Amino acid sequence: MNLLEVNVLVLAYMGDTVYEDYIRKYLITKGIGNVNDLQTEALKYVSAINQAKFLTEMIDNDKLSEKELDIVKRARNYKTTSHPKSCDIITYKYATGLEALIGYLYLDGNIERVNEIMNFIIG
Repeated sequence: MNLLEVNVLVLAYMGDTVYEDYIRKYLITKGIGNVNDLQTEALKYVSAINQAKFLTEMIDNDKLSEKELDIVKRARNYKTTSHPKSCDIITYKYATGLEALIGYLYLDGNIERVNEIMNFIIG
């Protein structure tokens, strides 16, 4: 399968799962034992607004390769008119770009790079 030919929304679909799983594991290993507290903390990472912010920080700090930027741009530029009410369309497209990148790297078997990006995000 040529991942560069896979629909970027499919990559984002996969990336969303990987990203959220990573965040949930991270928060549980921090010792948060209350589900409501876990949900509150998770929103600091999994909301479209924060995902867009993390992606922007990575771009501004030259943390992505040209190939990775191309994947982000493909996802960001994908024509869609729907987005959640919690953010504007541009923010949503940046969040989708981050998820597509994570999905691409994961499906490509580049777990080390996924870990590097996630470690940048969680600090």
